[in-house]
Amino acid sequence: MTHDAYIYDTTRSPRGKGKKDGSLHEVSAVRLSAEVLNQLQARTGFDSKDVDDLIWGNVSQVGEQGGCLARSAVLYSDLDESVAGVSVNRFCASGLEAVNMAAGQVMGGMGNAYIAGGVESMSRVPMGSDGGAIAVDPTLAMKAYFVPQGISSDIIATKYGFTRDMCDEYAVESQKRAARSQQEGRFDKSVFGLTDQNGIEILGHDEMVRGETNMQTLGSLNPSFKAQGEVMPGFDAIALLKYPELEKINHVHHAGNSSGIADGAAAILIGNKEFGEKNGLKPRARIKATAKIGTDPTIMLTGPVPVTERILERTGMNIGDIDLFEVNEAFASVVLRFQHYFNVDHDKLNVNGGAIAMGHPLGATGAVILGTLLDEMERSDKETGLATLCIGSGMGAATILERV
Repeated sequence: MTHDAYIYDTTRSPRGKGKKDGSLHEVSAVRLSAEVLNQLQARTGFDSKDVDDLIWGNVSQVGEQGGCLARSAVLYSDLDESVAGVSVNRFCASGLEAVNMAAGQVMGGMGNAYIAGGVESMSRVPMGSDGGAIAVDPTLAMKAYFVPQGISSDIIATKYGFTRDMCDEYAVESQKRAARSQQEGRFDKSVFGLTDQNGIEILGHDEMVRGETNMQTLGSLNPSFKAQGEVMPGFDAIALLKYPELEKINHVHHAGNSSGIADGAAAILIGNKEFGEKNGLKPRARIKATAKIGTDPTIMLTGPVPVTERILERTGMNIGDIDLFEVNEAFASVVLRFQHYFNVDHDKLNVNGGAIAMGHPLGATGAVILGTLLDEMERSDKETGLATLCIGSGMGAATILERV
């Protein structure tokens, strides 16, 4: 017997600049996690003794983000100690994978309620600080034709004909949408302000939005991955070995049309019907389906296309049945590939901007965009939404929500 898995509520921190001068730099990942867990409980009033587990995404599981950060977050928070905790790493989709795992547990009758989401403090635990065989073990890197993600994004642009101007135009629109949504208070339903021990607000909004961005300002930026590809260590040569049909790699991505490094956390309360009734909660959406897939590890970031095909096939749906899309803006070419492949109207895609404007706290982003999707489905009175992310080493993950 299968059970419906419902989302009862979502919340997230603001996204701070993931550098030492970012507003959240002094907030550790465990505290950031605890703050968002406490906020979720305060919003809903659920009894945490009814929650089976915290499934928590975080990518760089080393140092203060190591040692099963999920369990540490429970103990730091106001949740009952009976809530277990497990940390998961599916790179950029870790937060969404946590949700999908929680939904699967509820659907399968393995517990009544879960909290899922994730965190990343990229200012305190830098990306890549945990090492990883795919990048540092030559026996694997050579076999997989490994290149860094920035090179992969430029391979996508080259292979599918996305020019620098096309990527910049997309980035400008992301900034405009994010700025408008921030001004109109579209994120206020989910975002809470973080305060210090004196009760003074540290950050109350996504701090990286630059609504004044235009084609001229982006045009002044140099490609971020050109030297890495052409000079040392020469990753373009590896890419061309894998894709000999390409004459050269066009380096079109830079800091302005790529996702920003960020700090942040997001949490989602997922449970069955019985949990909601016991705690007096009304579900906001049903998790209709989830999917994941492995893809070419060199071009790496094309996963949103095949994983969307997979999840649509599983549900007997087609792309026209989806009212709204959230595709993580890891790089402009990733979203352009999705949009062009499925011929999706931009008015249905990332309507409030994305990670190019607001940042990409790796372990949290999947949960962030799912919450953003649900808020927008309610705001614009839409019924069905799909969230999907590209993933390092070549994977994709997706989730379909249905309002109830």
